[in-house]
Amino acid sequence: MTSDTAAGVPPTPAAPKSRKSVTGTRRTVAALFLLPALVLLGALVVYPIGYSVVRSFYDQSGDGFAGVDNYEALFTDQGIRTALQNNIIWVVFAPTVATALGLIFAVLTERVRWGTAFKLVVFMPMAISMLAAGIIFRLVYDQDPDKGVANAVWVGVHDTFTQASAFPKAHPGRESPLRAAGGGAFVTKEPVSAGGTVVLPLVGVAPDLMPDGAKNAAPPKAEPDKVVGTTWQDFTRGKGVGRLNGVDAGELGYAGMRIEAVKDGKVVASTTAAGDGTFTLPASADGAQLRLPADNFKEAYNGLDWLGPSLVTPAIIGAYIWMWAGFAMVLIAAGLAGIPRELLEAARVDGATEWQVFRRVTVPLLAPVLAVVAVTLMINVLKIFDLVFIIAPGSSQDDANVLALELYRKGFSEDQPGIASAIAVFLLLLVIPVMWFNVRRLRREVRR
Repeated sequence: MTSDTAAGVPPTPAAPKSRKSVTGTRRTVAALFLLPALVLLGALVVYPIGYSVVRSFYDQSGDGFAGVDNYEALFTDQGIRTALQNNIIWVVFAPTVATALGLIFAVLTERVRWGTAFKLVVFMPMAISMLAAGIIFRLVYDQDPDKGVANAVWVGVHDTFTQASAFPKAHPGRESPLRAAGGGAFVTKEPVSAGGTVVLPLVGVAPDLMPDGAKNAAPPKAEPDKVVGTTWQDFTRGKGVGRLNGVDAGELGYAGMRIEAVKDGKVVASTTAAGDGTFTLPASADGAQLRLPADNFKEAYNGLDWLGPSLVTPAIIGAYIWMWAGFAMVLIAAGLAGIPRELLEAARVDGATEWQVFRRVTVPLLAPVLAVVAVTLMINVLKIFDLVFIIAPGSSQDDANVLALELYRKGFSEDQPGIASAIAVFLLLLVIPVMWFNVRRLRREVRR
């Protein structure tokens, strides 16, 4: 039997088949479908990046080549250096705290009936825009405790343990028998005598701000071997009404005012004024000067200056965590639901406590999910802008500055597009390693 093969003649090659993509579609057709997306990607991503890189090497006008001068400004300009330092604080603390809170919320709500409702409440801030959240927290951090929730809570806790003064603005009036003693205290100009009376008139407290226990002041009545006196608000409504340094009808006593008898720098007796302002000291006060301690007049505690230079960055980070802790919680809860329960039960059977199960079993198994959450938040905080721009007042915005905000200020407020482009390129260089790590980790997970 003979054939071309047997004769050593190679077979005629078959006609080439049309090449298709993995999905069975011709590559030309696939390219046509991808073309609109590629055009948009080039117009909205590639071109702006390329233009920013080129623009970063030109001066303010855009006509002169500036070389690396704009990039040198990143490390010499004080505003940019402050922004870079704040970005480091953001990258270190915001993703860490948000991820930790998300992990805690996800684990603690796993076994409770109302866990879904709790997760819904925690996740709800994600539905609010950064602008709206900034406005909300600008009000939350208001210095006035009557407006700002943060200071209202803080002042309430403080006043629970420390009694506030009822007479923060009280002071001696004209021709008063009292004089300033330093440190905010007042003392009598002359020593007092047992069996006599003393008057301690003060002014400066609005009638509607007097203590609730204040009553109409009563003139002092002498008692043998005792020092009796009255301290009161020496002010009567109406022009020309009332006697100077005399107790008049309708004037209120300083209820709760503390009075001390001082001899040779030592307190020998002390007492507190009654509702009508009267007080009585024992015979040991004879020859002493009466002192109204500074504690009577200290200003009421007004809370913390949340948006001041020292606390503005932590305060804004707190607002960010309020928004993004729910995001972390939902992703971690999804990962937690995929953990084989047999592993957890086996650890418990082997005698592990719940803390050991959490630390040595749950957390290691959730490591890939925790990495996704942390890396996503790191990328997000590198470009944070809205919250800082809205929450930080003008007086402390320089202290809360971040790179994205400084990019905006250089590009629009200060008209330095070259430096603004350099900041944009620098931000891109900061984000690329994080994105590369995330993509590499995802590919490793797919290969598994």
